[in-house]
Amino acid sequence: MIKIYISFVITFLFSGIALANNAIIPPDTTSSIVDKTASLLLIEEGRTLFNEGKVRDALILFRQAAVKDPNSSKAAFWIGQSQYAQNNYGLALKYALDAKRLEPTDVDKEVYELLGRSYHRMGELDSALVNYNIALEKLSNIRLNDLQVKLHIEQCLFAKAELTNGNKSKRVGISEINTGYNDYAPILINNGKTLYFTSRRSDTKGGNMNPDDQEFFEDTYYAVWNESTNSWDSVSNELGRINTTGFDCLNYISRDGLNGLMTINTSAVEEKPVTKGSDIFTFEMSTKSKWSTPKRISSKGINTSFFEGSATMTADGNTMYFVTDRKGDKSSTDIYVSQKVGKSWGEPKPLPFTINTTGRETTPFISADGRYLFFSSDSRQGMGGLDVYVVENLGSTWGEPINLGATINSVNNDSHFQYYPELNKAVMSSFEVIGQKASMDIYQIDMTDFKIPTGK
Repeated sequence: MIKIYISFVITFLFSGIALANNAIIPPDTTSSIVDKTASLLLIEEGRTLFNEGKVRDALILFRQAAVKDPNSSKAAFWIGQSQYAQNNYGLALKYALDAKRLEPTDVDKEVYELLGRSYHRMGELDSALVNYNIALEKLSNIRLNDLQVKLHIEQCLFAKAELTNGNKSKRVGISEINTGYNDYAPILINNGKTLYFTSRRSDTKGGNMNPDDQEFFEDTYYAVWNESTNSWDSVSNELGRINTTGFDCLNYISRDGLNGLMTINTSAVEEKPVTKGSDIFTFEMSTKSKWSTPKRISSKGINTSFFEGSATMTADGNTMYFVTDRKGDKSSTDIYVSQKVGKSWGEPKPLPFTINTTGRETTPFISADGRYLFFSSDSRQGMGGLDVYVVENLGSTWGEPINLGATINSVNNDSHFQYYPELNKAVMSSFEVIGQKASMDIYQIDMTDFKIPTGK
């Protein structure tokens, strides 16, 4: 089949030479035709891997394709897509521009959407809008909907308005915690003196990589506040039974530090507890000040064969919110709520469509009294990517979600927001763009003057 395909491509290329015999472009040699054919085959193989989520392997093939045919805009375009998927937004922009330069009239029209996204993530909003609007003219309505181009234009305009109004970020990166790997999901306990967080750095338990996205698995880490140096130190993932060789992420710890909720996924490793996907577990602090072995929540309807995680709980322990993709045919991820019935959890129910959308709703955080729910979403009016919102629980119904604005949010993914009014502090995760690359970092925010917006 490959021989037939190569024969067809060679015939097609020679036909092109015959039709263009009056052009100034020199004819291809047989060797260059073979290289171009090999480049096309490498791109197709790379696209298959890309669609399977094996972006790093795909990128290798796209780069090989570019070596075979340095004038291939397709190779440059797919290198750009791969770099964007790895959060290397500056590199994505570079290769998207290369693709456009190599074939200015015949480039893949989706390059303008990639240019828009890349400029957007880099904070160059005017350039993003120019390219999003070109994409509006060139792409079909189906692709525009798939790529959410109109939403991204609205988000650019919202971000411009926020920044024009002088709303400045109050976030401060925690440099002694952030590594250049993805660091996220911060939780404060012990009056703000102990910080738990999740990281995909190289010293995770087992030191293995996830075969799907080809990054290190995740572990839960902790750090201790050093009063004498005014910094975090003693960073460690030595947490006894909490970490496995798979995915381990703490989501919630009670204010007294005695119990909590976490997400575990060991489906890609041979280790107990065995999970089919991501499940929600509980754990407790023993009398010897050590964490107990996490236990999967067995109540019907909580854990399924789909993704469940990012759980949060009210201070009384009677209401739990979590994220699932069990309705993946209709939406990406949604937030569900479950009420305690005796010692078990009741049947979980999705939050209303005023909160859940067809996109991603994730990393909920409920205030201790259950009145305010903070969460992240990528399908609402925001600055771009995931933004943090707050919505008020009115008892029998919910208010309208309100964007927390540019003091909290950025043009990149903002998530894992946790608010501690007694400390006048919040912590969260977001992407930090340094040069041409980005990774998830942990931030703290001074909330001294913060008032929860209610829309009233």
